[in-house]
Amino acid sequence: MAVAIVILLLVIGSLVFHFISPWWFTPLASNWSTIDTTINITFWVTGIVFVAVNGFLAYVVFRYRYNKNRRSNYEPENKKLEGWLTLATTVGVVAMLAPGLFVWAQFVSVPEEAHTVEAIGQQWYWSYRLPGEDKQLGRTAVALVSEENPFGIDPNDPFGQDDVLIASNEIHLPVNRPTKVLLRSHDVLHNFAVPQFRVKMDLVPGIVSYLWFTPTKLGQFDILCEELCGMAHYTMRGRVVVEEEENYQTWLNQQTTFAQLLATPPADLTAGKALYTACAACHGVNGEGNKNLHAPQLAGQAAWYLERQLSYYKNKIRGTHKDDTYGQQMAAMSAVLPDKTAIRNVSAYIHSLAVPSSFVKDKTQTGDAERGEKVFRNCALCHGSHGEGNRAMNAPNIAQQHDWYLKQQIKNYQSNIRGNHSGDIYGAQMILMSKLLQDDQSIDDLLAYMNALPTPDNP
Repeated sequence: MAVAIVILLLVIGSLVFHFISPWWFTPLASNWSTIDTTINITFWVTGIVFVAVNGFLAYVVFRYRYNKNRRSNYEPENKKLEGWLTLATTVGVVAMLAPGLFVWAQFVSVPEEAHTVEAIGQQWYWSYRLPGEDKQLGRTAVALVSEENPFGIDPNDPFGQDDVLIASNEIHLPVNRPTKVLLRSHDVLHNFAVPQFRVKMDLVPGIVSYLWFTPTKLGQFDILCEELCGMAHYTMRGRVVVEEEENYQTWLNQQTTFAQLLATPPADLTAGKALYTACAACHGVNGEGNKNLHAPQLAGQAAWYLERQLSYYKNKIRGTHKDDTYGQQMAAMSAVLPDKTAIRNVSAYIHSLAVPSSFVKDKTQTGDAERGEKVFRNCALCHGSHGEGNRAMNAPNIAQQHDWYLKQQIKNYQSNIRGNHSGDIYGAQMILMSKLLQDDQSIDDLLAYMNALPTPDNP
């Protein structure tokens, strides 16, 4: 009797929890309400079976409880019962599968008027490409991917010249217009998913897959990678901004085409040297840094990283938090750089500065290097086994940097002082990764190991 009651209570509790649970679907923001319908049908079918089976189990436990005066009857077959069970099971399976097949037929049939967006997945970020005025995307190949051509577009293909390149985790889309998303991976298996749109599809290396949807609500929606793609899989997030057609066209016209990327003139080192005069007051004539002024070493950093950080300061993406005193100073100093050309020139000049042969890291932090080596394995996945940096991962050189500066930046990430701005997509990843360092001792251990890493001029 008690067992039967427990079974019934579990059934009732499960039903109550299902209907009052706060964990439910995110609000629908696309045309795929039919996907919700198929899921609800599955819930109803499996829910009815769950109640029926457990209700029958409770009845059997009660009805046929032990009685020493009762003898059981041996009945190996019951064709009538088996027939009804087979029929009921068939109806249930058909009810669950048939709606999904109809929806899948729609899911793979892209409307002719849909505009195309290509989403490229790479550990651990997204980038996008859109066709230009010719409405066609140019040919691509992984072998063509380089620092100068991150999308791997064939420069000899005329259809690729007007392709619009979005080197950002954020993509804008017009509301109420069907969108076909081509999916391409540069490395491993990824998955493109937007929960509010009810769409998801794998990105398989060597294959171009696709999905389509029509955004129906204005706003910002997260893009998630729902396929385990490595250590920092959980940080691989992007954002879809759905806006009115007019605002979308304004955004689109501000983006760079492949032809414009190829036509970018080389940086002017002479102009960059003149601009660096203002930087040298704190960072040193040779970019060696100055602890007293809390100015990090710049020599040894890649131009692409310096350019990004200076752009962040100038556009108030970095250095605006009230507790980021030194960042605020840099944000003010960025005013001496009037435009993107100036930023590119000074970044290229700083990159040209050789790391002094006498460079020695300031070893201000004490920790256990052996324990730090284990922690550094997580960092090495992006920054390299020697902290040398990796352009493909958007990870800067951290080997040629003083520990006091690295510790301050880790603490800033952990406190959301740095990386919290919506425009700092890579900083947001660092906030998540910095949480792996649970206390100051973990940070000190990590820095103790990094202080022992070899540098190009001090192997």
